[in-house]
Amino acid sequence: MSDAWYAPKPPLSGRDYWFAVLRKQPSAILLGMQVFAIVLLPWLEGQLWGRLVFVVISFFAVTVAAFVTRTTRALTWLALLIGVPAVVLEAWSVLEPEHQVIGVIAHLGLSIFYLYVAFGLVTYVFSDNWVTSDELFAVGAAFTVLLFGFAYLYLAMQFAWPGSFTGHSEGDRRSFLELLFFSAANLTSVGLSDVGAVRPHARAATIIEQLTGVMYVAMVISRLVALTVAKARR
Repeated sequence: MSDAWYAPKPPLSGRDYWFAVLRKQPSAILLGMQVFAIVLLPWLEGQLWGRLVFVVISFFAVTVAAFVTRTTRALTWLALLIGVPAVVLEAWSVLEPEHQVIGVIAHLGLSIFYLYVAFGLVTYVFSDNWVTSDELFAVGAAFTVLLFGFAYLYLAMQFAWPGSFTGHSEGDRRSFLELLFFSAANLTSVGLSDVGAVRPHARAATIIEQLTGVMYVAMVISRLVALTVAKARR
């Protein structure tokens, strides 16, 4: 690729500027969209239109995430092949929340997609011997993508095995925000959550997420420290 792809000549404005930002730092945009979705979720989750808006945000996240993976060893076409149908099925599950099969397939599809994108981001960070600003954003983006990936996995599980998770709210299904909160508690290893995994499959998935969070932090920190030390010795 030419240098212009990574460092377009200034000055840029309007559409050209934002397209250049997307080309140079797609991980930053993905991270921002994930955090923005978390901030909006408390207002969106309780209404049908709000859940549909969240699906639209997920669609844009799918698009940006696929763009991110184009610079990694992950396959862009495979990311889109998984992500786009999963978003469509997710919209279907919002319109028909009691349809168990659609719910399981939609949530599991989004979980696979997000975990695949996380794999692409991690390989992106580990692909060379220097750290760019976009790779630093990719570290945070990969963490939030893992967060959403396991939350959707938990959603699929509670559709397949109702009562997999307990909480203060009534019913045998936890909301997406509750499961996202539970996922964050596991991935960060803080353990502060009023949601608990009680059925075998849910507990097994929880253990895997806890191990993933610990290993991710250890791998990324050791990688960044090693690169910083190596740069300082030059």
